[in-house]
This record gives sequence, C-alpha cells and structure tokens, in this order.
Amino acid sequence: MHDKNYSYPLDPSWSTAEIETVIAMFRVVEDAYETGINRQQVMDCYRDFKNVVPAKSEEKRLGKEFAKVTGGYQLYDVVKAAREQKAGQIKLSVK
Repeated sequence: MHDKNYSYPLDPSWSTAEIETVIAMFRVVEDAYETGINRQQVMDCYRDFKNVVPAKSEEKRLGKEFAKVTGGYQLYDVVKAAREQKAGQIKLSVK
C-alpha cells in the first residue's frame, strides 16, 4: 500500500544507504497504520533509523513532517506501541 502520492521528509546530505534506512522506517510506520506489522520488525528498523537520526530533535522534526504529509501517521506512536507490546502485531488507527 505504498502508492500514496507524497514525498518522504529526507535530508539531502544523507548517503543512499541512509536514505534507504529512513525510508524503510517510514514504510514500517505506514504498515503499522495500513495493514499491521510485527513488533520486532518495528524495533529492528527503529534501531537502524536511530543510527542515521540519533538526535531526538531531528527525529521529532522528521516525525512531524511525515505525519503532516501522510494525514496523521505518527512515528512516535508506532515506536511507543512497539516498546509497550512485548510480541505480536501492531496495528494503529489515525487519531
């Protein structure tokens, strides 16, 4: 379901591999809202994402930009749900 017509918030100074890592995290967030996703997949992807975006302030900025272009898909809420749930699938609804 990644056929939405919007652009991911990306930093032009990132390498191709870093861009792929950040896009993978945004796709995980999309999946958490659209189809559901395995909790461990969220945590693994978030760990990689934090290697590219270590600053909490930048993570918040990117999360806000992503929520704005997607109509409310929240990076923070997906990661929070994954941290609180010990196993299984995560499925969120836009608030």
